[in-house]
Amino acid sequence: MINFLIKKSLILFIIFFISACSSIPKNTANSCSIFNERYLWYKHAKKTEKKWGTPIYLQLAIIKMESSFDWLAKPPRQKLFKIVPYKRPSSSFGYSQAVKGTWKQYKEETGNKYATRARFKDSVDFIGWYTSKTEKILKISKEDVFKQYIAYHEGWGNYKNYKNNKKVINLANRVKKQSNIYKKQLSDCKNSLPTNKYIIF
Repeated sequence: MINFLIKKSLILFIIFFISACSSIPKNTANSCSIFNERYLWYKHAKKTEKKWGTPIYLQLAIIKMESSFDWLAKPPRQKLFKIVPYKRPSSSFGYSQAVKGTWKQYKEETGNKYATRARFKDSVDFIGWYTSKTEKILKISKEDVFKQYIAYHEGWGNYKNYKNNKKVINLANRVKKQSNIYKKQLSDCKNSLPTNKYIIF
C-alpha cells in the first residue's frame, strides 16, 4: 500500500513538473516576465547567445512569431472542400517550428543527437545554429532581425525572392518590432534576472 502511494505521488509530481515547465508563459510580450517565470529559459538563452552570438531578443522574437511559446505547436491542418480536415502543410513543430529535415541537419552538424523540438533548451540552440549559418551563407548580421527572420522563414535558398512576398515582409516587420521591445525590456531587467537559481541544470 505504501509503495503504491509513493508511486502514485511520484507520477503526480512528474505530471505536475512537466506541465509547469511546458505551459505557455503568462505574458509572452514581456521578456522580463517570461524569464522571471521560466528562470531556466534565461540560462539556456544566455548560453545560446554566448555559443552562437545570437541575441536573446532575436531568439525570443522568432519563437513568439513561430509558435507563441507553445511547445506542441503545429501548423493548422488544411481542409478539403473547406470542411474536411486534411494533412498539415509542413512538418513544423515545437517552439522553433523547425521542419524535420532541417532539424535532422542541425542534430547531425552539432552532435546534439538527443535534441527535441519540444524542449526550449534545444529550440534556442537550434535558432542559434540556424542564424549563424544564415550569417555565413547569406552574409546577414545577427543584428539584422528583419533579414534574419526572412531567411529563417523562407529558408536559405528562397531568401533571394522575399521582395515579392508581401506576407513574409509583414511578418518580418512584426518580428523586428517585437525584438526591439524585448531588447528594451531586457536592458531594464537583465541585472535582476535569476541566472543561477538552479545551478544543477
